[in-house]
Amino acid sequence: MAESTLVTLLVKLGVVASLASFLVRWSAVKRMLMRESRTIGQRIKLSLWFSVVFGSSVATRVVSSSYRAVDLGLEGSLLAGLLGGYVTGLVSGILISVPAMFRHEYLTMPLLAGLGVLGGLLRDCAPDPEDIWRLSPFFELNLWRLFKERDEGRRTGFNVLFLMLILFAEFLRQTLGRAFGARQVFYLHPEHPQLAVTAAIYATTLFAVILPLKIWNNTRTEAKLEEQQRHLMQARLEALTSQINPHFLFNTLNSVSSLIRTDPNRARVMVLKLSNILRRLLRKHENFNSLREELSFIDDYLSIEVMRFGDKLRFEREVEEDTLDMLVPSMLLQPLIENCVKHGLSSKVEGGTIRLRCRRADGRLVLSVEDDGVGIPEEKLATLLEQGIGVSNVSERLKVLFGSDHKMNIDSQRGRGTRIEIEIPELQTSLVAS
Repeated sequence: MAESTLVTLLVKLGVVASLASFLVRWSAVKRMLMRESRTIGQRIKLSLWFSVVFGSSVATRVVSSSYRAVDLGLEGSLLAGLLGGYVTGLVSGILISVPAMFRHEYLTMPLLAGLGVLGGLLRDCAPDPEDIWRLSPFFELNLWRLFKERDEGRRTGFNVLFLMLILFAEFLRQTLGRAFGARQVFYLHPEHPQLAVTAAIYATTLFAVILPLKIWNNTRTEAKLEEQQRHLMQARLEALTSQINPHFLFNTLNSVSSLIRTDPNRARVMVLKLSNILRRLLRKHENFNSLREELSFIDDYLSIEVMRFGDKLRFEREVEEDTLDMLVPSMLLQPLIENCVKHGLSSKVEGGTIRLRCRRADGRLVLSVEDDGVGIPEEKLATLLEQGIGVSNVSERLKVLFGSDHKMNIDSQRGRGTRIEIEIPELQTSLVAS
């Protein structure tokens, strides 16, 4: 009989781990667990999630008395109160006990409801809400901290109080069961109790409460890391964009200054074009724009450069019509075209041509910027992505936005020009907005 009880206890731990993993798969529950402060409505909603899962475990045991290991009503009520507060614990305890009431186990409802409230009161005793997720059954390893620091002592004291509460909950259930019988309240009890088996029952209840906390805490940690990665990505993009804008503004103002004395009228037109560009930059804060918008920006930029270089600068573009509404990273093309003007064509006496090509291929967008300028020396080409602002900035932004799901190839020959080709996945507007 003792062996069958131990097997039941091991199955119970497996069941609670499975239910905890199943519960956290719901995105609504995951979002709820991420919150530390909740409204009354959110607490009720959380209690309903707990009631459905842990109430089902009680119902399974009631329908088939041979499945004693699946009854996790006590553990679910404690967890509901500990994570959601005494309101969540009270509602969960009542709802979880409903299946047992059909079997006339009338002490189950006041027991589980009371333990749910007790779990909520224990939550209020936590020095910090995060301390709930740090709870461990191995508190003896941290007892020495009681005498080290006040904060650590409070946390350890809360950990000890929590463990005592779980043991008290099992003791209360065992006491009520022995006093009123198994027909009034369900509890695990061998016919011939032994000290080792009794200790195993208490230890199983302890781990059945802490195991879900550890599983859910791992999920919370992963979600927090993902959120931090998103914030880091956004910060990196903002930093890279803040590099591009002053760089572009500085070069354009240099172009304006070179015309102020020689051709004031053209300088005035250039300032107007520049104001249009700056107005667009100030209005746009998204990481993605349609290709149509990017090309419009390029037209304004090149109109300024054409005023500076005259007929020496020519621009050709081959853009497939079905690519115009596709999304591309904002300010993706301008730094590449600026590099063509500044490094490829400005030192070439007869000037040259910049060609922009945009096409779709196998569900991906392929962008190509090419010039017939002086080219890039081989020794500089090897470190091009690590130096300067233009090309290296574009490369870094593509890595942040797409990871390994992009290609950027640079091909250059001295005296014949440079070609940069970028391949990125097609993006849906709804996906980017989310």
